[in-house]
Amino acid sequence: MTDESDESGFPLIGDQFPELEVETTHGPKSIPDDYEGKWFILFSHPGDFTPVCTTEFVGFEQRREAFEELNTELIGLSIDRVHSHIKWTEWIDEEIDEKIDFPIIADESGDVANALGMVHPGQGSSTVRAVFIVDPDGITRQVLYYPKEIGRNVDEVLRSLEALQTSDQEGVALPANWPENENFGDKVLLSPPGTVDEAEARTAEADEEGYESYDWWFTLKERES
Repeated sequence: MTDESDESGFPLIGDQFPELEVETTHGPKSIPDDYEGKWFILFSHPGDFTPVCTTEFVGFEQRREAFEELNTELIGLSIDRVHSHIKWTEWIDEEIDEKIDFPIIADESGDVANALGMVHPGQGSSTVRAVFIVDPDGITRQVLYYPKEIGRNVDEVLRSLEALQTSDQEGVALPANWPENENFGDKVLLSPPGTVDEAEARTAEADEEGYESYDWWFTLKERES
């Protein structure tokens, strides 16, 4: 694995994702270059043959087609060798009847985990459970961390991806628990105006378009699609 960035440490939201050359169960890959034009989600695991990680791999695979429908590829990572990854996925197929079809990065040396800031003080040599959502331009759009004891909510990762894509496509923000907000359903939020003139224009726009406006700074509308 080579890291062509000048600095190590986890990428922040809005940062270009580090350029990495990795070995995977699907062969060598260049990240993010091999995923140009697609979103990808990279998620790390402390090690193969661990129970929480196994349930997460099954959860991601069972929703893989839903991610692919959103032009998104999945990439797993674990601090073990490719041969161990292959044996682990064989076990999952045989015992849980789920064939893992996304690539898994081999990171026995821990270089990738260190480059992405996934080894935290006090956690030993294994990675925390990290999730990076990266857009088609290779920009890091969301970062999630979970402790080793708690499995990820895969549906929340999928929801976050859909929300990010909706925000990009429609130029809007999304309420809490979108698209199933308890008060507003799947409606989206318009960005607050930044000037007095824009605030007055927003009020007029809301009246004209029939938006659900509680105030000039809190206005909702139906999704475009």
